[in-house]
Amino acid sequence: MADKVATFTDGNWEKEVVGSATPVLVDFWAEWCQPCKALVPIIEAVAEKYGDKLRVGKLNVEENYDVPARYTVNGLPTLLLLKAGKVLEQRKSLISRDDLVKLVEPHLR
Repeated sequence: MADKVATFTDGNWEKEVVGSATPVLVDFWAEWCQPCKALVPIIEAVAEKYGDKLRVGKLNVEENYDVPARYTVNGLPTLLLLKAGKVLEQRKSLISRDDLVKLVEPHLR
């Protein structure tokens, strides 16, 4: 995983995501999910592009159950864009880099 992509867990969610001063893009994934693997370079590119304007991270749904249940994550991959723990955008399934940029940019201004 790229240095700019954080690892989120049930244990660090409140501090790292809810407590973040910047918007947070979260990729909910699992090891067996092929579309999740295809999304990795897209997530890394977006993390690189936005630097300090956007926090980007991944949460493994097989190791963390509370957060996915709280946000009703029932398909993979699921992307959530949050600010102060509130969902701004949600996408289920693979998304192109361009579409992800279009999703994120309006919330960074």
